[in-house]
Amino acid sequence: MSDAINSLNLAPVESIFRNEYRWLLSRLRLKLGCAFTAEDIASETFVQLITLPEPARIREPRAMLTTIAHRLVYDFWRRRDLERAYLAALAALPESAAPSEEERAIVIETLHAIDRTLAGLSAKARNAFVYSQFHDMTHAEIAERLGVSKRTVRDYLVQAMHACCLASLH
Repeated sequence: MSDAINSLNLAPVESIFRNEYRWLLSRLRLKLGCAFTAEDIASETFVQLITLPEPARIREPRAMLTTIAHRLVYDFWRRRDLERAYLAALAALPESAAPSEEERAIVIETLHAIDRTLAGLSAKARNAFVYSQFHDMTHAEIAERLGVSKRTVRDYLVQAMHACCLASLH
């Protein structure tokens, strides 16, 4: 191992990996029904575990792995649902208006980027942004749909736009 990798003190993570990877993988396979997706999420779980400060202080490795993996599964499902909604909307278009495969890939990538940008917002703030930007709903219509005031809708939209502006700076 290189000195840089040794300096990260990966021994605690290596121990957790050896003891818990198969357990996590089997749980993810059951939850997802797809071995390949389960392997991807299990691997990403350990990548995120490595980035935690002081992994040696983890007292309940399975609880930590479960928490990280659940967040990753939720993100996976949200991205999948987003793609499905887009593809369903495309299916409703006449064939002559359908975008090329390249255009579809760009739109899906853009949708994922927007989703990541808005991930830190509440569900209502995300929904308000989507209703406003993609469904051309008025503040009053959004307020009624979400069960909040028009002022709250405006606040949600400001939060979402602020997140988008910050993301564009990076």
